This record gives sequence, structure tokens and C-alpha cells, in this order.
Amino acid sequence: MDTSYYLQKFQEAVKQLDHKLLAENSIDVAVGVYLDSVFIKFYKKSWSSDSQNPLTAESRIFFSLWVNDSTIEKQQISYNIHALKLRNLKGYKIQSRKFAEIFRDAFQNFIPKWKNVSTNYGPLTLMEGWIKLDLENFENELLLITENFLEIEFLIDNTLKQFKIENHKL
Repeated sequence: MDTSYYLQKFQEAVKQLDHKLLAENSIDVAVGVYLDSVFIKFYKKSWSSDSQNPLTAESRIFFSLWVNDSTIEKQQISYNIHALKLRNLKGYKIQSRKFAEIFRDAFQNFIPKWKNVSTNYGPLTLMEGWIKLDLENFENELLLITENFLEIEFLIDNTLKQFKIENHKL
């Protein structure tokens, strides 16, 4: 895989995002390389353990898109929403399976907009799917799937609210 090529493509797509909308929704974006995959991650600081880096916090939720040798061979860009070690998320009392169930129930209404998506995973992967890797329309494909995420990111906040510990300041 030509890592620098895909990093550049992901960074170009990020430049085209509506950064005002991202800021209004407190969503941060990171582009990088992890375990031989080039990724874009969307996350909120409120979706991670406080006082830790939201990209690497033990307890965190994020949406990511990525490519690696395997996905490129299949001509795919993979995406998912991960919810890692939510029982350790400060200010909440979360049962991971229950959290995943509530999120997935709410997500059902949005599934028709998501290509090749599945929610048939354990509680760490709330949903996962893939889109076609089309090098001629690479940035547009990334922007479309990102727009889909921005339409559903409130589902994460709504689900978290159900597990918030009363009188706990976040």
C-alpha cells in the first residue's frame, strides 16, 4: 500500500469537510496510520475518558474510515463505530451490551443510507461496513459517508445520556 498516497487523499477529503458544522457539534477529526492502515477518525472529547487523549483513551467512542492492503485488494474503504471499554467512561454507568443494543435500535432508521453496513457484532463494534474504493471519486465517497455519520452522531449522545450518572459533572 502506498501509505503517503492514501494519507494525502484522506487529508484532502478532510479539508473539504464543513469545519463549522464539526465545531458546532464538538467533533474532532484525525488522519493517521495505525497497524498498517490509513485512517480518518471522528470523535468527541465527551466520548472518551476525561484527562486522556481522546484518540488513545482506554475508554472511547469513535467513527473511523480506513484502508489497508486487504481493503485495497478488495477495492473497499472500511468504516465503523467503535465503543471501547465503556464501563470505564467517567460519569456514566454503562453496560456495553445494553449500550450497543440501544444504539443499534435507534440506528435501524438510518440503515438504508449506509452501504454494506452490519450491526451483527459484539458490543465493541456498534456498526461496520464498507464502500467501494473508487480512486476517481475517492474524496467524494469519503465525504458522502462522513455526511452520513454527521447525520447520526447524535445517536451516540442520546445513548450516552441514558447511562449518565445523576449529579456527575463531566
